[in-house]
Amino acid sequence: MPMQPWFPDAKLGIFVHYGIYAVDGVPESWSFYSGRVPHEQYMRQLDGFTAARFDPKAWAELFARAGAHYAVLTTRHHDGVALWDTAQGDLNVVKHTPAARDLIAPYAEALREQGLKVGLYYSHSDWNHPDYASVVHPEPPDEDVRTNRFVAPEGGVEDPEAWARFLAYRDAQVGELVSRFRPDLLWFDGEWERSEQQWKMRELSEQILAGNPDTVLNARMLSYGDYATPEQGVPLVAPDGPWELCLTVNDSWGFQHQDTNHKSVRQLVRYFAETIGMGGNLLLDVGPREDGTIPAEQVERLEGLGDWIRGHAEAVYGTVAGLPAGHHYGPSTLSADRRTLYLYCFDVPREIIGIRGLRNPIKRVSVLGPGTELGHRVTGGLGEVPGVQWIDAPAAADVDPYATVLALELEGELDLYRGTGRD
Repeated sequence: MPMQPWFPDAKLGIFVHYGIYAVDGVPESWSFYSGRVPHEQYMRQLDGFTAARFDPKAWAELFARAGAHYAVLTTRHHDGVALWDTAQGDLNVVKHTPAARDLIAPYAEALREQGLKVGLYYSHSDWNHPDYASVVHPEPPDEDVRTNRFVAPEGGVEDPEAWARFLAYRDAQVGELVSRFRPDLLWFDGEWERSEQQWKMRELSEQILAGNPDTVLNARMLSYGDYATPEQGVPLVAPDGPWELCLTVNDSWGFQHQDTNHKSVRQLVRYFAETIGMGGNLLLDVGPREDGTIPAEQVERLEGLGDWIRGHAEAVYGTVAGLPAGHHYGPSTLSADRRTLYLYCFDVPREIIGIRGLRNPIKRVSVLGPGTELGHRVTGGLGEVPGVQWIDAPAAADVDPYATVLALELEGELDLYRGTGRD
């Protein structure tokens, strides 16, 4: 299936890790898997999950102000606790928490009211399901996958019938998500604990696309994903095809009381610019408290990023990846018609900005936002090797505190020299 055209132009999505782990502020699922928290203590968080101030309309309005075009909510993490009234088992917030209601339907409705695409996260793995720890990965990626009691069968003795029951449970839950909430995107996780064949990824993909052929699937569907999903760090080389960087605002996916190490708005603008400059989307994660409120520090970051995006939207939406490394010392994007190049400058330019290997003459250079025109000229060059294009530095009054963007209108479509120079 070809990639849905909305995805590569979305540029920004918001990831939301919301679940019972916010009650005590412990790592989602991993805290009991690793033994940091006893399993019984982790599950007692069900009693404290109220969603008392859960306001999906406020979430959606915030995400729209941030400049996002989609959002992804954890419907069920590795702990197996579903945020909707699933018919598959009874481990869900409707039956076993004071929240006592489905949280997915109002979330999806609120996003659509804001014109945002609906993404749902779902973990293949379920460390609470009685049939999950029934088979072993044929080539375990690490020791835990082979030995952890929540993942592997005791003594390594496999139970294929139990595994078949688990797959039926997983497929039925995914079917509920597709039929009831019609997500635009399904964001899977937990795939490393079994092989593609054990997961029956082909059959699951066929099931999803039969229900909604326009569903976008991430790479954690393995061979059946539509785009790559690097995590917590901008890649040095862009993955082939569409991709998305998932990144936390602080150091945690879900809400953790002690984690105050929030990235600054300046850092987030830089992550965002570097990601879209390489042709990817940024999926920026927030972790609501158990009552459903997003911490003020995270709201502030989203709104700050959104303010910057609004002032530079021309260089964000409707663009593709810009210059390869080496042509300009910073990220860049390119208009869809390939005739306008946008240079991102993080530091205050002290003198001039240089571009190497640009064959096109430049018609006009302006500072995005103020619109101030800047002088430009070429020096050097020999034969097929173009000279360096030099652009005058903008005045201090035109410099953005987070990232200044210069718009270069080119004569013709972008044409780069990528050779080694004259021998």
